[in-house]
Amino acid sequence: MSKRAFDLAASLCGLLMLAPLLGLIALWIRLDSGGPVFYRQLRIGRYGVPFSIFKFRTMRVQAGAGGQLTVGQDARITRAGRFLRHYKLDELPQLINVLQGSMSLVGPRPEVPRYVACYPPDVRRIVLSVAPGITDWASIHYKDENAILGHAADPEQAYIDTILPVKLEYYVRYVQERSFWTDLRIIANTLTAIAR
Repeated sequence: MSKRAFDLAASLCGLLMLAPLLGLIALWIRLDSGGPVFYRQLRIGRYGVPFSIFKFRTMRVQAGAGGQLTVGQDARITRAGRFLRHYKLDELPQLINVLQGSMSLVGPRPEVPRYVACYPPDVRRIVLSVAPGITDWASIHYKDENAILGHAADPEQAYIDTILPVKLEYYVRYVQERSFWTDLRIIANTLTAIAR
């Protein structure tokens, strides 16, 4: 089975099976803080093509500009949002991105243009040669990234100098070693990590 065929089948089945849960989450968000259910943000996809990533909204509607990173106990996060972020449920709408073809189930996580600009050119070429994913080894390794950055004096600089280089190593390794079985292992490890 090709990666795209697997992505199509899995994302469609996932959306159908999770429809009741997605509906409950949407209702909870509306009751908790009003406003839109989804949050869309510009990310960089395969070959450097920008696209809008879907997430459940976890921050207050009038949260203000703030930074690109959400760290520690950010006051902008709603009560529902804290739960959704902890269990990564805010990422579920990205199954829509997978269905559309802008993302894959497994692949390097898509970044905002600001951080893609920090990729070394040779690394950028490799990482952006594949579709970005909902999960990968870096997502598992940095499951508690927000908490880690919450302890940094300058979270954004800490992300660029410390975390992003490690993520890029994971991304490059994935691109070079990717296979159907590797994707299945990553999905299984992701589900285990979230359940902890």
